Amino acid sequence: MDNFNEFGTTAASPNKETGAIISHAFEIFKNTFLYCLLAVVIYFLLSYLIQIITGFNSAIIMEQIKDSGGDVDYKEIIAAPGFVAYSGANFLVTLLLSPIFVSLIYIANKSNFKQQISATDIFFAYKQNFINIVLYAFITQILFTILFLMCILPALFALPLFFLGYPILIFEKASAFDAIKKSFDIAKENYGTILLTGLLAGLISIAGVVLCCVGIYLTIPFAYIAMYSAYCAYCGAPRQIDNN
Repeated sequence: MDNFNEFGTTAASPNKETGAIISHAFEIFKNTFLYCLLAVVIYFLLSYLIQIITGFNSAIIMEQIKDSGGDVDYKEIIAAPGFVAYSGANFLVTLLLSPIFVSLIYIANKSNFKQQISATDIFFAYKQNFINIVLYAFITQILFTILFLMCILPALFALPLFFLGYPILIFEKASAFDAIKKSFDIAKENYGTILLTGLLAGLISIAGVVLCCVGIYLTIPFAYIAMYSAYCAYCGAPRQIDNN
């Protein structure tokens, strides 16, 4: 973990309180909004392309769910044309695109240092610990999918244990398993605060539902900015990484 855990910088670090972490994240989110939007646009353009290729129409499924009044027949959704192919392809693409959203953590750090940000920074994580980032994304996606299928509560209570994993991967060049371990260790000592922070970040990330399901696409990246702010609170603002 060469030179990625040096702290004591002039960058701002919030107190170890949920309100301070969320406020810190909001300030950075406002300053990096266009880059967050770019990440979302890239993801959803590729997701739409996959729908075209597989023949799956998510709009029809969403309309069926809306008309059902919440009484969803998941067997019908699974049986929808192209659903299986779309789900498999989308899972793979989500893994391969996870470094784009993780790069927002790097961009957040540049913003925190008041450094100039460029559009190419959105791809930074593809050359910074890429394999471990994708492996971490794979592990967490599988785990949370299983937990959500069991019941939503286990997934929510497991959230804090993984909340700091991506910043650790970016700034400390840790392996996926070391990132999980360190995130676990920090969360165990500060579980309540990180749980509340994660829940609030999640609620903010899905708040766009009230904007005709458009705003959600613009606020999803906030969760990654909140991860960065929480990392600053518990580990200190990391030294900026050279983008070479």
